[in-house]
Amino acid sequence: MNCVYRKVTARKIISFMLVICLIWMPGIKAYAEEGAPVTIAAPSAILLEASTGTVIYEQNADAACSPASITKIMTLLLIFEALERGDIKLEDEVMTSAHAQSMGGSQVFLEEGEMQTVDTMIKCIAVASGNDAAVAMAEFIAGSEEEFVSRMNEKAQALGMNGTHFEDCCGLTDSDNHYTTARDVAAMSRELITRHPDVFNYTMIWMEDITHNTARGSSTFTLSSTNKLLKQYQWTTGLKTGSTSKAKYCLSATARKDDIDLIAVVMTAPDYKVRFSDAATLLNYGYSVSALYKDANQDALPRLLIDGGVQDDAGLSYQQGFSYLDVKGNDLNTIEKVIHLPESAQAPVKAGDKAGEAVYRLNGETIGTVPILFSENVEKAVYRDYVLKVLAYFLL
Repeated sequence: MNCVYRKVTARKIISFMLVICLIWMPGIKAYAEEGAPVTIAAPSAILLEASTGTVIYEQNADAACSPASITKIMTLLLIFEALERGDIKLEDEVMTSAHAQSMGGSQVFLEEGEMQTVDTMIKCIAVASGNDAAVAMAEFIAGSEEEFVSRMNEKAQALGMNGTHFEDCCGLTDSDNHYTTARDVAAMSRELITRHPDVFNYTMIWMEDITHNTARGSSTFTLSSTNKLLKQYQWTTGLKTGSTSKAKYCLSATARKDDIDLIAVVMTAPDYKVRFSDAATLLNYGYSVSALYKDANQDALPRLLIDGGVQDDAGLSYQQGFSYLDVKGNDLNTIEKVIHLPESAQAPVKAGDKAGEAVYRLNGETIGTVPILFSENVEKAVYRDYVLKVLAYFLL
């Protein structure tokens, strides 16, 4: 009997020690909050829908992490903003400086004095994650990388990215003062793809050749995408990978399915395969629970009566369309839209001033509103205007 007891006790001790070893062994930890719908290996992640910004899943999303090359999401955002303002054009030629050429890590081997168009430089950044191309573009737009990085930090603050600070434009730095969070990466990714969807023309490229024209002649270089999810997940549209010994493996993955754009950010994954598998896991979960309601708000609105104005009424328009993401299985056909407008408004009114709002309700609860604005100016009437109105009445 004692022998049997000792064997059972030994098995229990061995089993307990194995469990302890498995928990503490590096590289095999699976991170998931209790009751979480998914299990991923990366310690920090977030999943959100782009048009509404609705967070579908998050895990340690505010933990400070080294971003590596997903820093270039902000670099691309500032490039596309410069294009939108007309400060630069896609056909403009950019010269590579000695500083840009000196960048190590991921590069497209630009040479000092080499000229490439903005269009080609964007491909080098978005497809091959070229550090040299990122620095060349930073210098082209802002005059120096330092000034460009200052603008990056200003933009981060404007987007509410309070857990972020940049020290370079490509993520090559090993500085502890260059950091971000999964939530902040999602924020800048969302800004980039919703404001500048043309970025997908670059991030969906799997492979493309560019030509180096230097003093030594011409040569062809093949850009190969660092985002292997393009071949592994059929709805992938982008966006950016990153890896250094400090950051480990990071990814901001974007995908579109059934007109729903999702962003899955994975930070500090233990190896390069895990970042892709974790992102696919998050995206699959997101699409399994998501339904998107959209109203373009293109229906006609009534004119609103204006009291004491030079004209009797004013036109109205919606400020924007409306989107709502449901992850609870509700019937979105039951969403009600109610227009709230006053009977009249007092002059003067200005185009862009709020006149009322459209209210959206689901299951008796308000899920969102869209402002309704005046679309024209109506000045306050003076004595002369009233006389003219009376004369017009009798003459007509």
